[in-house]
Amino acid sequence: MKLTTAAQMKELDHQAIEKRNIPSIDLMERAAEGVAQAALDLLPRRPGRCRGAALCGAGNNGGDGIAAARLLFLKGLKIRAFLVGNYEKMTSDALEETRRLSECGVELERFDPMDQGQRAWVMGCDVAIDALFGVGLSRPIADGSPFAAAVDWMNESRCALVAADIASGVAADTGDVLGRAVRADRTVTFTLPKIGQAVGEGAVRSGAVEVRDIGIPADLVQDLVCRAQTVERDFVRIALPPRKIDGHKGTFGKVLIVGGAMGYTGAPYLTAAAAVRTGCGLVSLGVPAAIWPVEAAKCVSAMPFPLPDKHGRLSPKAKEEILERAAGCDAVALGPGLGRGDGVTELVLDLLQKIQQPMVLDADGINALGGHIDVLDARRDRITVLTPHDGEFTRIGGDLTGSNRLGAARAFGAAHGCVLVLKGHRTLTAAPAGNVLVNTTGNSGLAKGGSGDVLTGIVAALLAQGATAVRAAAVGVWLHGRAGDLAAERLTPYGMTPEDVVSSLPAAIGEIL
Repeated sequence: MKLTTAAQMKELDHQAIEKRNIPSIDLMERAAEGVAQAALDLLPRRPGRCRGAALCGAGNNGGDGIAAARLLFLKGLKIRAFLVGNYEKMTSDALEETRRLSECGVELERFDPMDQGQRAWVMGCDVAIDALFGVGLSRPIADGSPFAAAVDWMNESRCALVAADIASGVAADTGDVLGRAVRADRTVTFTLPKIGQAVGEGAVRSGAVEVRDIGIPADLVQDLVCRAQTVERDFVRIALPPRKIDGHKGTFGKVLIVGGAMGYTGAPYLTAAAAVRTGCGLVSLGVPAAIWPVEAAKCVSAMPFPLPDKHGRLSPKAKEEILERAAGCDAVALGPGLGRGDGVTELVLDLLQKIQQPMVLDADGINALGGHIDVLDARRDRITVLTPHDGEFTRIGGDLTGSNRLGAARAFGAAHGCVLVLKGHRTLTAAPAGNVLVNTTGNSGLAKGGSGDVLTGIVAALLAQGATAVRAAAVGVWLHGRAGDLAAERLTPYGMTPEDVVSSLPAAIGEIL
């Protein structure tokens, strides 16, 4: 699904109101209907036995909240609506919704952070509506301000919390928290989801995001070009490489995995197992001779072979055999469990320069690029997928000094001509052209050693089967996360292991076939 910026949403509203002559108050009413329905859905009892609060700003987002308060009152909810801000700054539509609320016998009250009665009401509510700020908020909510108090009250309350369009305090374009932010149980966002609801802290603060059609013409929405989107099941279904009915093992790709070291025998095994489970026809695994017996015993469906080593790590002398084997493969995965050292760095850099096949670079393969990013730049004419976590990303020059992970991923992919998979909560896949795909699957059980090795194998297998680099990366991340979700359902995020993720891959793939 498309992810929009605040500016794009402002322009959509402008086009609908000014060019298509849709009354803005009608858009507000439809938005309010969605917010009110979400609040009703979260009530623990029938409306007549519940009470609620709407905390509203002076802008149109506040108008959404005021209108929602009226609709909830008409459903029988005991509700109070509070204006956090100045009456003098209220928009014309917000004033109109205030008038309509008053006609129902409910007055918009001025919010007073020192009023213990107001606080007690909010604390005792069954549901509260956050309508303080819309997507245009760009500066931090000031400490000691009425807005800060309103956010704190909502967060301290045990009631269900519904955010209108966006959780107040979340930056719409980055997911950054601007000083403080509401922790919503549900966000009813209008027309399209916002980038900040899918990435960063904003993804956590938004709760479950529901997209509400408020009447923006469909053609305007369809024609909107967005450089960020979420990866959903439908995308994966289309992008997954097809299986030929009359295919053979050579049809479904050949992957070469190079990795492993003394003390790191699990990483290459997990990568190989994941590649096999993702449909690759032939998987070869080159490891240091010292650990080859271990890998040979573990790998039943892959083909391990020994390579020259030094002190349990791959030696630069392994280069020629690796190059020879890579020439007969469709994709190469380099890095799982390699370890660090001058010899390893030399080998990785040499292979990156000479291997022509699509490559997935992970773990210590990525670390070898530290101080040698020019080697990556030289592969612009070839496919390279990098799968770093934040620490690895910064070691090779990624800029995470701000809170805009999406922007940082986009900048790196464009600067170095690679596909970047920036791992973490809501893993990002950034293409060289500047578009970014945001993953929607996964759980905390994936935050375990070996999980990244599984992902590397999945992506390499998809590349070998003919998927484009961006599709292989984005689909691989989604499948990895979905397999993790299935494993967590059986074993909990505490008890699941990377091997459980591998064993859950067939079920994850089966869901989209």
